[in-house]
Amino acid sequence: MTTTRKRVPAAFYAAENGSEPVREWLLSLPDQHRKSIGEDIKTVEFGWPIGMPTCRNMGSGLHEVRTNLDNKTIARVLFCFHQGNMVLLHGFIKKSQATPKPDLDLAKKRKREVENG
Repeated sequence: MTTTRKRVPAAFYAAENGSEPVREWLLSLPDQHRKSIGEDIKTVEFGWPIGMPTCRNMGSGLHEVRTNLDNKTIARVLFCFHQGNMVLLHGFIKKSQATPKPDLDLAKKRKREVENG
């Protein structure tokens, strides 16, 4: 039996208080949205390196998982790589064409926390 291994296993960013904001955000979404986002994360885990339309490099060591949901709803999960893992830093529903600066800034802040231990 052949098993395919994840190239970059996903891990949730954990805040100092132990909360996992991306996990909590995912659990707040409808089941079908959560399933679609999870499938795209899994595609990156098993298929890295992967590009558009599923994944995009955002610069500064950040990448995004891109998921198109129903009714023109677009979800993004920003992540970085750390110690061989894909660390899920921030998830949000996108409301404009450009990624909002506060969302990028939050992901960058969390990335620095991950890198600094």
